Amino acid sequence: MTRLKATGVNALLVHEPGGTDFGEHVRRLVKGDVPRSPMSELFLFEAARAQLVQEVIRPALDSGQVVVTDRYADSSITYQGYGRGLDLADVRALNHVATGGLMPDATVLLDIPPDRALARVDGSDGSDGRSDDLDQARFEREPLEFHQRVAEGFRTLASEESGRWFVVDASAQPDKVAEKVWAIVSNLLVLRGVG
Repeated sequence: MTRLKATGVNALLVHEPGGTDFGEHVRRLVKGDVPRSPMSELFLFEAARAQLVQEVIRPALDSGQVVVTDRYADSSITYQGYGRGLDLADVRALNHVATGGLMPDATVLLDIPPDRALARVDGSDGSDGRSDDLDQARFEREPLEFHQRVAEGFRTLASEESGRWFVVDASAQPDKVAEKVWAIVSNLLVLRGVG
């Protein structure tokens, strides 16, 4: 975001679930340990997403802002579809309803083997770790096989829509990953005449 703003791009960063009062309430439910079915989990994410699109994302886009989000509808396809085993067509249909069909112009996939990602998150790889990232804590406790299904889901989506997806090897040092992402983003901005 700092680089975007430094180049004069009017950008807004949002996160899922959250970004609205309603979404923050949903975020607390999602990160909690209350047992839920995969479908209930999906509905929580879709409800927060619908509110975020209506209250924040669409108005920002309508006013000419560039919107950057840490995750969006594709995350539900991978986590609840591939990871939890829900029917992909059902997940896609609910995504469409929640977003009103609004899809990103570009999606950057930070691709890293799941075992390395989990080690990075908890700091066992020597990094600072992020085990206090509460919105992810519930998913981080899932078995490695779950994360492998999610990773495969992301790779499948990226291969199906290669014009929208940009895959970055995230196993490199964070500063090198950041440079690769910035190269993608800055090229997209030039192509779209933004900034």
